[in-house]
Amino acid sequence: MNKSEIKEITDPAEKTIKIATKSVLISRLPKEEKDNEFKTAILRLYDVNNPHKKDVFPHKVFKFTDTEKVRIMRLNVSYYLEGNDIVINDLEELYITHLNNKIIIKGYQQQLEQRDPSEEID
Repeated sequence: MNKSEIKEITDPAEKTIKIATKSVLISRLPKEEKDNEFKTAILRLYDVNNPHKKDVFPHKVFKFTDTEKVRIMRLNVSYYLEGNDIVINDLEELYITHLNNKIIIKGYQQQLEQRDPSEEID
């Protein structure tokens, strides 16, 4: 996949999105418009674990403008201080619910013990 093939969706109409993915990188961007009270949340979905350590592009990107917070429910996450990103690996499915200016993330996640040895955590 190359950068031009990435599907980017801004403020999707669906309130809940169910999608198959291996990992998600959660970040923030500046406010999209001056009138927005909050920043933009960006969720990049990948077909590999630890995408920040590899030269890969996301298969899909969701941008949610004017977002106050992202709540992550019942998932193992990693927070990388170098990039200020949250990474959730070992996913099977991800559920993204957008309610007003909040996002709730849930999903199905494999146990870390089942990870391929080539994807081990450093």
